Amino acid sequence: MKADAGAQRVENGPGRSSVAPRAPIWLLVLIALSGTLAMHMFVPALPNAAQDLGASIQAMQMTISLYIMGLAFGQLIYGPLSDSLGRRPLLMGGLALYSMGGFAAAFAPDVHTLLAARLLQALGGCAGLVLGRAIVRDTARADEVVQKLALMNLMLMVGPGVAPLVGSVLTATLGWRYIFLLLAALGAVTLVLTWKLLPETGRGAGSVKAASFARDYRRLLRSPSFVGFALGGGCSTTSFYAIVAAAPFIFTTQLHRPLSEVGLYLGLLMVGISLGNVITSRLIRTVGIERLLIGGNAASVASACALLLVVLLGGLTVGFALGLMFVFTLGAGMSSPAALNKAISVDSTLTGSAAGLYGFTQMAVGALCTSLVGLGHNPALAAACVLAVAAILGQIAFRMALRKEQATRLAY
Repeated sequence: MKADAGAQRVENGPGRSSVAPRAPIWLLVLIALSGTLAMHMFVPALPNAAQDLGASIQAMQMTISLYIMGLAFGQLIYGPLSDSLGRRPLLMGGLALYSMGGFAAAFAPDVHTLLAARLLQALGGCAGLVLGRAIVRDTARADEVVQKLALMNLMLMVGPGVAPLVGSVLTATLGWRYIFLLLAALGAVTLVLTWKLLPETGRGAGSVKAASFARDYRRLLRSPSFVGFALGGGCSTTSFYAIVAAAPFIFTTQLHRPLSEVGLYLGLLMVGISLGNVITSRLIRTVGIERLLIGGNAASVASACALLLVVLLGGLTVGFALGLMFVFTLGAGMSSPAALNKAISVDSTLTGSAAGLYGFTQMAVGALCTSLVGLGHNPALAAACVLAVAAILGQIAFRMALRKEQATRLAY
């Protein structure tokens, strides 16, 4: 395959032209889905796998926690490596690790082998998460980046919604091991498609130095704009993990609804995120990225504070809970692609590193919010507090980042 395969010619001026590589958006979605599918698809199979391997539920839950940790820290490695070596070889290597981890998990004889296989799978799967975003930034025009990221996020929302259902069906019909065989096969197919259809989109320096990793991350962490957009992006988007963790307890224990309805409620919240992505992709050209960023997060702030007030007044109902949570996720869906674009555009020479550090921040904030929502004996109150604090911090971080960005622009 030639390096410029699937490229488009862009005019830079009279008598000058350059070749800008193109990456099929459906392929980038498939690449990114590999990492998220493996996290959600195995959850329904935990009890069956525990019984089959003679392991405790706590040990099996470690297969999920370890996977999230692998996704978080792996992104810190792939980002700067892709800036040095290019996106394509790192992505293909990650997909190969992902497939090997899936096959190893499918034939794991004990829980310890399964844990090691899951870590390998995560370290491969996170390549798609970070590099898919970086490739969008590499290939899209400046006025198209947010629109394409919003479309990519919208398509990615299908994964978390469908994966548990697929996992349940496979576990009930063929057994939990077939989940990993399916994931490994998906990884292998994606690897072949990447090799055939995806050109190199980065401009790697060709050398790797450990010191450069630290230097690149120091540059990003010393940028108030990047820190603001990354922290705000985590607080305004992945804080909704608190809703996912608390929803079963809120609706079944406090609002006395059957467990069978919880899946429907969570599905509606995913619709909220998807609708927010659609709104951003449609309005980005007319409203502007800054207004969508602040406005989307402001909707989340208002809904989280209203939810907290309703809980404190003792007036929580299914309608109030679902409606206010829906508005929160709608705001998260609006601000998510805008925050990501702002963060990875701070320094065009560090797109991969910025995407990796942004993804790590999202995972870290999501994990923190999920753990905090388990405190106390009132899940609704804990969730409302976590959401309100996170959304407000996100608003502060966004405003500070935009103010610094504007000051830097005026200085030049």
